[in-house]
Amino acid sequence: MNRASGVLLPVTSLPSKYGIGCFSREAYEFIDWLKEAGQTYWQILPLSPTSYGDSPYQSFSSFAGNPYLIDLEALIGEGVLTEEECDACDFGEASFAVDYEKMYLQRFTLLRLAYERSDISQNPEFNRFVQENACWLEDYALFMAVKQCFDGAAWSQWAEDIRKRWGFALDYYRRECYFEIEFFKYIQFKFQEQWCKLKDYANRQGIRIIGDMPIYVAFDSADAWANPEMFQFDSEYQPVAVAGCPPDAFSATGQLWGNPLYRWEYHRQTGYQWWCRRLEHCFRLYDIMRIDHFRGFDEYYSIPWGEETAENGHWEKGPGMELFTTLQGRLGPKDIIAEDLGLQTPSVHKLLEDSGYPGMKVLEFAFDPGEETGYLPHCYDKNCVVYTGTHDNETLVQWYRGLDDESRAFAEEYLDNGDTPEEEKYWDFVRLAMMSTADTCIIPLQDYLGLDQDARINKPSTLGGNWVWRMEKSILSQEVTDKIYGLTKISFRLDGQERDHDKEARVKA
Repeated sequence: MNRASGVLLPVTSLPSKYGIGCFSREAYEFIDWLKEAGQTYWQILPLSPTSYGDSPYQSFSSFAGNPYLIDLEALIGEGVLTEEECDACDFGEASFAVDYEKMYLQRFTLLRLAYERSDISQNPEFNRFVQENACWLEDYALFMAVKQCFDGAAWSQWAEDIRKRWGFALDYYRRECYFEIEFFKYIQFKFQEQWCKLKDYANRQGIRIIGDMPIYVAFDSADAWANPEMFQFDSEYQPVAVAGCPPDAFSATGQLWGNPLYRWEYHRQTGYQWWCRRLEHCFRLYDIMRIDHFRGFDEYYSIPWGEETAENGHWEKGPGMELFTTLQGRLGPKDIIAEDLGLQTPSVHKLLEDSGYPGMKVLEFAFDPGEETGYLPHCYDKNCVVYTGTHDNETLVQWYRGLDDESRAFAEEYLDNGDTPEEEKYWDFVRLAMMSTADTCIIPLQDYLGLDQDARINKPSTLGGNWVWRMEKSILSQEVTDKIYGLTKISFRLDGQERDHDKEARVKA
């Protein structure tokens, strides 16, 4: 990866007409803005369908796309919806926040109407899509259709015959739910059609997409239901142990994520076939892949099923470098970013080194005067990605205001920025990241804009109020754009994204 920079912004945080950021005209305009601001990357969060808590990291499928991201205006253009039908729906009053309850109640009604008018079974492109994606699409569409039959209950609560995928039960639901199954296939077809068009536009503008792949899948997912042998389940398909993080300075009881753990010996025996399919699918959607919780491939934290906290968990060995060697052998060299945040052991460091993947550096973790840290820029090698913060962190403005006096004094001395007005301090940290030796610098849009706590994306281990922030359409002023471009240019991160008039001036010179 060349020396370059980009912006972190979930697709859902874009402005749009119908309640949530999606693959609409505003997404294309954001790509144009990235180019105008001299950026090379757009980093997004997982595009998978959200389930419990509206988190993109708890999804009904690790392969499927989020139906909320389908552009309704494009469906209006196709003639399968009308503007009056979309305008009549209540997607929430606030333009700065997603109302997921209203999204769920209204969006699927419109999508179902579009499907019924589409005559999709006669579309050769649709039939080709279904054939090419059958390895995951058939199970996902059936899973979602059966879930509706059981009033949205988790698959662990379904009748035994379909919960355990007995042959006659699968045949029965495939017959009884034929049109529901086709509806969910239609949704995935439209998702992929619209996303691929948007990604192609981004690539033609010189913008590369950084995707995000969670290490774990949700228990209530098509992945777990269709492939129980891949997970640490008992004979009744209940988890034996689940994922999480041990107690630390941030959480006295640790984090209980609840995701099923992989049966790594099974994956090893299959030559990591499912992982190869998963990564191959991801690299059809994205140019670069950030792999979440990289440490879990070295060692993973195992918490006995039924525990109420993560306190009684223990560490188990993961697949290590064998998995990534297999992936590279099957897929060839790929651009991957390893999310290596948190407590690191020598074996994790070795795994990162052996893989050659760039790790992550987060400035908000750097300014502890009482502790040596690898997050300060003077510690970086070039092969890393620096962030001011991630989607799980406070915005820079919120973080800086919350620093204790000692940490704040240390930060100001390190930056030598004592003369910067209080309301502009955030910009010094943005500049520090951009000027660092890291090959890649990714800044959350909120930190470029100096936004406060209301613009935070996620507060880990909490429910409610997460994943909802949306940017106002008018917030990207020409002044902000020029300032970002200027910093990108002076930090030598343009990577071919010079403005036309700059190119002309350089040629004349």
